[in-house]
Amino acid sequence: MKLALASRNPHKLDEIRRIVNLPGLDWLDSAALADMPEVVEDGLTFASNAIKKAMMAAFYSKGWAMADDSGLEVNALGGAPGVISARYAGAPADYAANNAKLLRELAGQSDRSARFCCVVALASPRGRAQVVEGYCSGRILEEYRGGQGFGYDPLFVPDGYDLTFAEMDAELKNRISHRARAFDLACRKWGELLRGDHADWPAR
Repeated sequence: MKLALASRNPHKLDEIRRIVNLPGLDWLDSAALADMPEVVEDGLTFASNAIKKAMMAAFYSKGWAMADDSGLEVNALGGAPGVISARYAGAPADYAANNAKLLRELAGQSDRSARFCCVVALASPRGRAQVVEGYCSGRILEEYRGGQGFGYDPLFVPDGYDLTFAEMDAELKNRISHRARAFDLACRKWGELLRGDHADWPAR
């Protein structure tokens, strides 16, 4: 089955293609969505943003489409930056500025627990959508470590590990990350459909 992936973030696209490896699944490249305008991610939840992006990509590709929305939720900050994780320090998105603001906001905080959240939405050509979620809990460091990954990866250490996401190789990160868990669940829930075995949603 042909599937459009609604993202212009090259780092995210690379991660998703590494994680999702289903026989019969043919990813459409960005040229298939060349006419699609930039999606305004103004939803109040990760799910609403993911659905909005997937639905728009399905409309412009005239086929099935998938999108995700993800972010960091820090307990001491009441769940911030949350849905504005990519633009925490303002638009346009700036990883270094976002990380610097996060460290300022957490200065002096003893509770540095946090989790990454990823919601994956799959939209059909008929305008229907479903979502799955994945999480990865951990803690925020007081200084940057590592040169891999992107976003908040240099500051986030997942539970059970001593390395930040930015210190891990791609294989390890793509086994344990929030995005890996969400897309793994997506493959298990929608695997038959994504392989092209069915023309529409499975019964459950």
